[in-house]
Amino acid sequence: MKKKIAISQSNYIPWKGYFDMINSVDVFVIYDEVQYTKNDWRNRNLLKTKQGIEWITIPVRQEKLGQTIDQTKVSKSNWNIKHWKTIQAVYGKAPFFKMYKDKFEELYLTCDDVFLSAINKRFILAINKILNIETSIIDSRELNLKGDATERLIEACKKLEAAVYVSGPAAKAYIRNELFCNNNIEIEWMDYSGYPEYYQMSKPFEHGVSILDLIFNEGDLANTFLKSFK
Repeated sequence: MKKKIAISQSNYIPWKGYFDMINSVDVFVIYDEVQYTKNDWRNRNLLKTKQGIEWITIPVRQEKLGQTIDQTKVSKSNWNIKHWKTIQAVYGKAPFFKMYKDKFEELYLTCDDVFLSAINKRFILAINKILNIETSIIDSRELNLKGDATERLIEACKKLEAAVYVSGPAAKAYIRNELFCNNNIEIEWMDYSGYPEYYQMSKPFEHGVSILDLIFNEGDLANTFLKSFK
């Protein structure tokens, strides 16, 4: 079977599609050497509440122009306590909240990392275990990638001996397909359409919320709602 990799910036408690991508590959590379962007998924995500969808955001500070994600630090030390209280308020009555309460409470209340990238990775690794995802996770800095956006992807594939690169559909705007062809590397595009609905405590149904929503509402069946587990 051909070895597959994916490369993506870290997100905070990402949605199910993010974990579907991780589970679709052999190695997932967290690529946080790129510029941090405001109002993005790096430090925030969505929760499904009775009032609709609401943002939950890690406060961060930008100290210089061109600051990368892995250079970005939190600006308030008590963000984790506030987030845990919010999650308890939103999901306290969810069917499987009690099953995972202790695990997430520990994750939040013992989180003393100051760098956003480290925080994101902490939660991604923990959620992978809950979903039974065994994909290897590495930091792009281990690969010492050079060149433009596409050249770095090619180099990562070569260094990890991957024959297939799995990408989200948004990358179609910049990926140079001919370089992949010239290097005998296939591209597979993630399809985020057609996800089945699962139980949510209020309507209308929302797909694009944090994976926490799926975990607290479906428990150990959560990964059956990911396409990569079919």
